[in-house]
Order: sequence, then structure tokens, then C-alpha cells
Amino acid sequence: MTSWLAHYGVLAVFLLMLVDAVFPAASELVMVYAGALASGALTHTVDVFGWHATGLAAYLLVVAAGILGYQIGADIGWWIGERGGRPFLERHGRWLHLTPDRIDRADRWFDRWDDWAVFLGRITPVARSFISIPAGVFEMPFRRYNVFTLLGNGLWCIVLAGAGWALGKSYESFHHDFRYLEVAVVAGFVALAAYWLVRRRKRTATMHSG
Repeated sequence: MTSWLAHYGVLAVFLLMLVDAVFPAASELVMVYAGALASGALTHTVDVFGWHATGLAAYLLVVAAGILGYQIGADIGWWIGERGGRPFLERHGRWLHLTPDRIDRADRWFDRWDDWAVFLGRITPVARSFISIPAGVFEMPFRRYNVFTLLGNGLWCIVLAGAGWALGKSYESFHHDFRYLEVAVVAGFVALAAYWLVRRRKRTATMHSG
């Protein structure tokens, strides 16, 4: 992903953020890395459809690409939810990681926060990708939906790209250190999966012996 961002610049930011509006595409990493690229620390320029931007112009362009891409993706998600309704999610939601449990949680989230559910969802990691389609399913008015999405989306892109800019030349060491956390998380998931499989096999064996 970072290699793609480095090679394709704002186009990669736009497309990845568009996807992230309906399916998790690591928007945190996308915007932080885009900000680091814009700072000039990792490359001298940021590609803008063949034109190479630098400095503040590069930062503003990656932020604009992130906001615009995510906003369009969020509108597509709302349209899918509004057109398909809950039956669509119950049939095809698994392809978008929208399990029945996540749909129920989104329902409770909207009941609790009303319009602010969209804004809060847009600034909540991971959950931000599971707001667009349910908002359409639950028939949130399109205009208000766009306003609250833009507020949260804009804040997200500006702050994370700014953090990447601030990291600047420290990004490579930050990313290298972060890998150890990634390894620990993956190892933890593997251990939990192994434990679950062992427990499942024991239960199955017990049921068959009984």
C-alpha cells in the first residue's frame, strides 16, 4: 500500500479513501503516510497526475484527495444501503464485513446518537468504514448525512495527514518500530485461533463420545 502511495500519489490516496468509506482500507495509514510524503521526507515530490507537487501544496492536495475520495465512497455506500435496505445487508453484508451483529450494533449506534452517529463514526477507527451503508438502510436524510460525514471526514484527513507531515523524516523509524506491534498482534490472533480450534475439537470429540 505504501509503495502504491509513493508511486501514484494523490490518485492512490483518492482511491484508497473511496474504498475505505465502505470497506476497511487502513485509512489511518493512508493519510499518515500521505502526509509524510507531502513533507518531502520520503520523496522529493508527490505525484499529481504527472505533475509533481512539493511542500504545503502537496499537503493540501493529499488532504483534498482524501476528503473527496472518502466523501464519494460514503455517498456510494449510503446509496447502496438506501436502495437495498436491510434485506440486502442480510443477504450480502458479509462481503462488506457487515455481519448481522455489526448491523445490530450500527442500529443501536444510530438510535443512541441520531445524526451525530455519523460524525462520531467518521472519527472512530475501523467503525468509520461501517457507517455508510447502515446510514442509507436506516434512511438518514442525505443532506444531513453528507454534512456530518464531511465534518468527520475532513477532521480525520487533516489531522492524520498533519501527523504524517510532523513525523516527516522520523516516519521510516516509526514504521519500522510499528512492525514489532504488527507481529505481536498477528501472533496473538494465531494463538487465539489455535486455542479456539483445539477447544472446538475437544467439544466435538466429547459430543461424539457421549
